[in-house]
Amino acid sequence: MITIYHNNRCSKSRETLALLENSTQPVNVINYLTSPPTVAELRDLLAKLQLGPEDIIRKGEALYKEVYATQHLTADEWLQVLTQNPVLIERPIVVHGDKAVIGRPPQNVLTIL
Repeated sequence: MITIYHNNRCSKSRETLALLENSTQPVNVINYLTSPPTVAELRDLLAKLQLGPEDIIRKGEALYKEVYATQHLTADEWLQVLTQNPVLIERPIVVHGDKAVIGRPPQNVLTIL
C-alpha cells in the first residue's frame, strides 16, 4: 500500500496523487491538515525520508516567517511545532514500505514505486 500525506489545495500534491492513482498499487490518502501526524508518526516519516524535522518545514509559509524563522528549536521542539501546525509540513509526502519521498517534483514518487 502507498500512503500520501496530501493537501488537495496544492497543485503538486494533486499531481502526485494523480501519478499514484495511475499505479497498480492501492493508495491511502491522508489529509494531513485535518488529520496531522503524531510526533511518533513524524519520527517514522523522517526516518523513511532520511531527513530531519527542519528539512520538511515549508519556510515560505507566513506562519513560519512570522513566528518560527528566528527561533532556534531542537528536533523534538520542531516535531511538536509540526504536529500542532501541520500547514508547515512540506507536501506531499509519499510512503511505500520502508521508503518515503517528498513529491516535489511529483515524479520523485516514481523512485519508490
